[in-house]
Amino acid sequence: MSTHPPATVADMLPSMAASQPDTTAIHFPSKRRDAQGQVEYTQITYRELDERSDRIAAGLHAVGITRGTRAALMVKPSPELFALTFGMFKAGVVPVMIDPGLGLRGLKSCLAQARPTAFIGIPVAHAARIALGWGRGTVEHVVWVGGWGLGGHTLGRVEALGAARLKAGEQLGSTGPDEMAAVLFTSGSTGPPKGVIYRHRTFVAQVEAIRAMFDITPGEIDLPTFPLFALFDPALGMTTVLPDMDASKPARVDPRNIIEPVQRFGVTTMFGSPALLNTVGRYGEREGVSLPSLRRVIAAGAPLPAETIQRWHTMLSPEADVFPPYGATESLPVACLPCRDIVSETWARTERGAGVCVGAPVPAIEVSIIQITDEPIATWSDDLVVPDGEVGEIAVRGPMVTEAYFNDESNTAKAKIHDGDAIWHRMGDVGWRDEQGRIWFCGRKAHRVTTEADETMFTVSSEKVFDTHPDVYRSALVGTSQGPTLCVELEPQTQRPWSTVTAELRELAARVEPDTLRLERVQHYLHYDVRGGFPVDIRHNAKIGRQELAVWAQDKLR
Repeated sequence: MSTHPPATVADMLPSMAASQPDTTAIHFPSKRRDAQGQVEYTQITYRELDERSDRIAAGLHAVGITRGTRAALMVKPSPELFALTFGMFKAGVVPVMIDPGLGLRGLKSCLAQARPTAFIGIPVAHAARIALGWGRGTVEHVVWVGGWGLGGHTLGRVEALGAARLKAGEQLGSTGPDEMAAVLFTSGSTGPPKGVIYRHRTFVAQVEAIRAMFDITPGEIDLPTFPLFALFDPALGMTTVLPDMDASKPARVDPRNIIEPVQRFGVTTMFGSPALLNTVGRYGEREGVSLPSLRRVIAAGAPLPAETIQRWHTMLSPEADVFPPYGATESLPVACLPCRDIVSETWARTERGAGVCVGAPVPAIEVSIIQITDEPIATWSDDLVVPDGEVGEIAVRGPMVTEAYFNDESNTAKAKIHDGDAIWHRMGDVGWRDEQGRIWFCGRKAHRVTTEADETMFTVSSEKVFDTHPDVYRSALVGTSQGPTLCVELEPQTQRPWSTVTAELRELAARVEPDTLRLERVQHYLHYDVRGGFPVDIRHNAKIGRQELAVWAQDKLR
């Protein structure tokens, strides 16, 4: 296999299939169990996945879904999702991927923005499309993954047509690195979801950065609990073990459905949101679980609590670690600091209000900390940059940085800064750079809280101080008309009176340094005892919905 990375993401699966054709690409769980009570798995090799995606690519062209077509893709994690995605990449078809957890209204809004002319989905997705008018006026071609193919084609029919074309010697043509590869929607945790334009070179840069960051080699085994991350596996030459779980509700996962396949298949890499890692970590601590095969656990979506890190370290071997890469749908990865370094070097400062250290930028990414403003910035100037040690907005540029949102000029203008031929992406996060060049994350720009004296408080750096209290599971700083307010979710086993906890939290606020945190400005402490806990994002179940909490807090203070 060539040492040079493929030019496009469409070339990555064929490259791996040529080098390891009989290696298992996917272990897919069925609902059946064997005589020992273990879940049965279906295996698909790299050769089989590559050949199936070839048939799909040719078949899509046969039914009129051709190069440049935007196609909504609504298929659950499965061999079909992998084969369809790479088939679409090979065909030059642009998959539009939207989290189903956005709800019916959110899905309709995203589809209206993306304006797909094809719709590929499972029967329940097609039923919603027909009943609710998704894509009405734009969708011309439909493919059913399962079901009868009403008003369109079944996936089986598409594959049969593609097989006939390939047998006749038809060539698909090549895909260029600058072609649009996909439209991926953000989780919408700080506003309406936005469709991020990915080009093939963006995906290639991401894959190579992830490979280098984690020293991933072909033949490793991955258990991804977030569907989009699973799609990196074939490009990295990893075997995917799909877990038996609802990917839209990671916090509610049955820990046994994660631990059992890790132990059974000797999984070396696992991806999970902080919410999932919290659920599995608590179970693992209680049951004395050991996971010696894991080399790395990759966490993304929100900062990890110290207790979650500690629980996972007890399950992993001393050589393994938890890695929380910093980034976003618009740019990933940006930076990373292994959790063993976080615990030994930076966490003490986090608990004193410095924010969460996300590490030094990865080699291909340049990071600047710029002045905080909510206004668009059309053109880059070095005068935007603030001195090291000062909190500002985090901005990044590099080959993994996307250039625009699809059909959304307003949000593109707010997030992108032109610098000659390069593009800076404004992460929408605030943070600072330390004396070692590491970046510290202090919260979302949109979540910053202003006091009556026009002072600014940042959420994450403030909350991590209060989270040191043994009875606090997590906290959230929000702004209300009555002043800065801290909403608190307590540990389940807490028995002490809320008045006692409140008094101790006020003492914490009074003691903390530096005074620039202004924790003494917190006017109200509210116990959030609503069933289910804080509102969180639909993708990772970890990003706190502070806008909803602010409404709740405002109502409580009336």
